[in-house]
Amino acid sequence: MLSRIERGLVSPSVETLYRIARGLDVPISRFFGDQPGRTDFSHVPAGRGVQVDRVGAVANYRYELIGHILSGNLFVEPYLVTLLPGAEPYITFQHPGLKFLYLLSGKVSYRYGAKVVQLKVGDSLLFDATALHGIESAGSEPVSYLSVVFTLRG
Repeated sequence: MLSRIERGLVSPSVETLYRIARGLDVPISRFFGDQPGRTDFSHVPAGRGVQVDRVGAVANYRYELIGHILSGNLFVEPYLVTLLPGAEPYITFQHPGLKFLYLLSGKVSYRYGAKVVQLKVGDSLLFDATALHGIESAGSEPVSYLSVVFTLRG
């Protein structure tokens, strides 16, 4: 039957599509999606990200949104975060999803739950963002990092 459907010899019923989807462990909607027509592409030239005023943002932490994905089940938020003069340590960030950090400049002590790690340029972290986390202390040089948050659409 699958071969006949693939070759366009028969049109499957909704019940048949449901059974195939269940067997493949995918939602039935997968058969009706326009995968080739998706436009999940984001290009942001250097310095052209959108400065975002985040609700509850910490003072002197500048967030620049440097990409976006508008469709699909995964919500992705890539930010260039810069600590401006006067930025204070903040270790009580907590939100759904996974977070990836990549330190671009400076040195920081980063807290994740009860753990504290020392980060230098080129170091990265990947963690479950539901635990308390954030910068515990920063060195004297300017700090910037890439922060990417991944969450499932609800």
